[in-house]
Amino acid sequence: MQFKQMAAAAAMTMAAIAAQAQTQAAGLWENTVNMKSADGRAEKAMAEMQKQMAAMPPEQRKQMEAMMAKSGVSAGAKGMTAKMCITKEQASRPAEPEMTGHCKTSDLQRTGGSIRFKYACTQPPSSGEGEWTFTSDKAYAGKVTSTSDAGGKPQQTTIEMTGKWLAADCGDVKPRTLPAK
Repeated sequence: MQFKQMAAAAAMTMAAIAAQAQTQAAGLWENTVNMKSADGRAEKAMAEMQKQMAAMPPEQRKQMEAMMAKSGVSAGAKGMTAKMCITKEQASRPAEPEMTGHCKTSDLQRTGGSIRFKYACTQPPSSGEGEWTFTSDKAYAGKVTSTSDAGGKPQQTTIEMTGKWLAADCGDVKPRTLPAK
């Protein structure tokens, strides 16, 4: 999986997570995403990104980390982490994955605290299915399995995520703008 595809999949997953509002408390959330691929490409791409960051001159690395932190994003050995602000309005919406870009969801099913769905994207081309389970209004875990094209061959990727509520006050983190329904 190329870094561009990995970043797109992570962004799509983060966007979908932010829209899981049915059982979420309003406030500041920390979402962690870890990607695993059948052939290790996702892991290699993440390791390469971390290697490139480490090789940057200190001033440039500091600027890059500050830019990522401004968006609430960090990357580490355990995956990508993003802080997101969920407003009271967003928390009152029914849970539904809202994909960004060229992606559409289908077969949405809600059972108790779980949401299952399928999705398909045209850019980059990929498809898969996912499930999120809320253990409370302040914690969830989820998994998305994805198939994409990597050099003319199908690439299987598993995206595991967790989320935890941090505080009622979002501090400097601005609420995410979600697509209109």
